[in-house]
This record gives sequence, structure tokens and C-alpha cells, in this order.
Amino acid sequence: MKIKVFVTPKKNVLDPQGVAVGHALESLGLGGLKGTRVGKVVELEIEGADSPQFRAQLDKLCRDLLSNPVIEDYHYEIAGG
Repeated sequence: MKIKVFVTPKKNVLDPQGVAVGHALESLGLGGLKGTRVGKVVELEIEGADSPQFRAQLDKLCRDLLSNPVIEDYHYEIAGG
């Protein structure tokens, strides 16, 4: 199964990289930009099936390793499970 984990700064956390990208986009002519957030995507390919136990393990990995829960949120998409 294929999993994409999306990690982004929490809404109330300053995102200087997002601000810089937003300014660059505006300087390149993009109008109407209301905000920009920069995060990361982690792609995993795992043998096995989707299950509540697997999702609990995946949530723990996302919380403990792939994100900083103090300043980041995460969500994931599972395909082929």
C-alpha cells in the first residue's frame, strides 16, 4: 500500500518559509494570494493491509518521528490498502 503523509505548520505558528514563498510568488505576478504555507510530504510504500491497528501505529510514527506536534499538524492518505 502507498501512503502519503502531509506535514504542515499549525495555523497559529509563524511560517517564515511560507511568507518568503508568498512574497516571491507575488513578485512574479501572482495576484490575489491570501496566504502561503510550506510543509513536507513523506511517501511510504508498505506491504500489508490497512487496519485500525496499522492506523494507530502510523499515527504514532507521524506524531513521534515525522512531525513536531507542538508546531506541526499532519494528515495522511492511504491508497491500495
